[in-house]
Amino acid sequence: MSTNFELNAESRTDMGKGASRRLRRENKVPGIMYGGGTGPTALTFIHKDVAKSLENEAFYSHILTIHVDGKPEKAVLKDLHRHPYKPIIMHMDLQRVNETDKIHMHVPLHFKGEDIAPGVKLRGGIVNHLMNSIDVYCLAKDLPEYVEVDVSPLNVGESLHLSDLTLPAGVEIPGLETGSEHDLPVVAIVLPRAAVEAEEAPAAEAAQPEAGKAGE
Repeated sequence: MSTNFELNAESRTDMGKGASRRLRRENKVPGIMYGGGTGPTALTFIHKDVAKSLENEAFYSHILTIHVDGKPEKAVLKDLHRHPYKPIIMHMDLQRVNETDKIHMHVPLHFKGEDIAPGVKLRGGIVNHLMNSIDVYCLAKDLPEYVEVDVSPLNVGESLHLSDLTLPAGVEIPGLETGSEHDLPVVAIVLPRAAVEAEEAPAAEAAQPEAGKAGE
């Protein structure tokens, strides 16, 4: 992973809703970091620094370096609360990790080959993204920034499932080993509604004379 994300944070002892509201008025983000055999640590971040980092998709599925009172710690973002309609980050939850920890994380899917897929190029189909991210289980050091999905072989009516994805070494999708009911579809190519109606129209017209004869 080529991108390095670092954030400065200060530990804090003031807790509760009142303290959090005060921090937000000061353009700061309250947060907490837990795990790693250490008790939870309440933190404060500078809002503009967090907002800038969140503009990069990789921040959500990356090992971060959090400098807590100047001391670096490795962590991943586990939860993020935003204001329902204002551009304000309300709270961040982080989990400490080291390279030998196995973690569950959501990582984004990157789709490629859509424009050259036979179902799109030859039949005018559209690509239907049924998932935009997946849950993975791996060592922290093996955490991918994203999983690539190659749509180029698909024709109309065909799809790719979780088991069809090519995962980096050491990365697993939880649940697949327990049965096919967890092997959910990820992407499919379908005809636009107008094309489906155009294909169905001749069949419907051909059926009308037969219906008329039956009435006679």
